[in-house]
This record gives sequence, structure tokens and C-alpha cells, in this order.
Amino acid sequence: MAVSMPVDAEQAWKDLQRIRVPQERVYDEFERSVSGGRGMTYGTAALMWVFLAGVGMDLPQWGVGLFIAAYVGLLSLLVVMSSRRSRMRLHHTRCPGRMWAAFGAVAVLVGGTIVLSDHLTEPLEPIYAGLIQATAAVAVYLLSLGPANRWAADSVRSSGEPAADEEAGR
Repeated sequence: MAVSMPVDAEQAWKDLQRIRVPQERVYDEFERSVSGGRGMTYGTAALMWVFLAGVGMDLPQWGVGLFIAAYVGLLSLLVVMSSRRSRMRLHHTRCPGRMWAAFGAVAVLVGGTIVLSDHLTEPLEPIYAGLIQATAAVAVYLLSLGPANRWAADSVRSSGEPAADEEAGR
């Protein structure tokens, strides 16, 4: 025996909006914190530039190994410091494949820039070639990071629910 109760459409809409507004605030905060802020972005870029310029100096094998170890250590420290400051903690399932695709795309772009600039700067002195290579790679990193982060964050906002424009069109 089913009991039917009358549903007040206006009250149901208000209840839905009361639920959705905090959810939208969570998505807004996620979009703001997706890149770790400007400090993290510029810190990573500066560290990358120093690393690429240093590796381009024709160091001995042990020097390259030491440089790589220092780079990985400092980058890890930067990530740990950034994650401790972050107020936003989402469950790991809220990081969709788009985030990994954006990370991979930026990595491929920067890696491709390093390989291409290495090929183009072969005739130059090693120090000048390293500086050009580092500058080009960091420029590509900074220029591609913003759009990649916006694209990835947009997927988190739109996951699970159809957009309001899509619902209106049906």
C-alpha cells in the first residue's frame, strides 16, 4: 500500500537550491586551489629553470646525478609544503581522468620543448644552449598550465550532474 503525499514544487526547488549552493562553493574553492596557487606555480617554474640550466652546463656524470637528487628533493619539499597549506581536501575519486590527462599533456609539451630546443641549440656553447632550453621549457610550462588547470577543474564541476543549460534544453 503506497502512501502518496502532495509535493510542493516551490519548496522542493528551495530545498534543492539550499543543497546545491554549498556544493557550488566547494567546486569554486577546488577551482581556486587546483594549481596550488601562484607561489607553487612560480616556485616550480623557477626550480625547473635552475635544474634545466644546470643540467645544460655539461656537468660530469656524478654532478648530473647530484643535481637530479637535489631537484627531486626540493620539488618534493615544495609539494609537501603546498599540500600542508591547502585547505581543500577532496576524496581521491573527485580527481577525474581529466586531471591526469592535463598533467600528462603539460608534461609532453614541456618534454617536447626540451627535446626540440636541445636539437635547435646544438651548435651553441653548452651554457647558452642550456639557458635557452630552460627558458623555452619554463615558458611553455607557464603558458600551458593555466588552460590545463581550468580544463581539469571544469571536469570536476560538471561531473555527476548535467549542467543547468542542458536540463533547460530538454
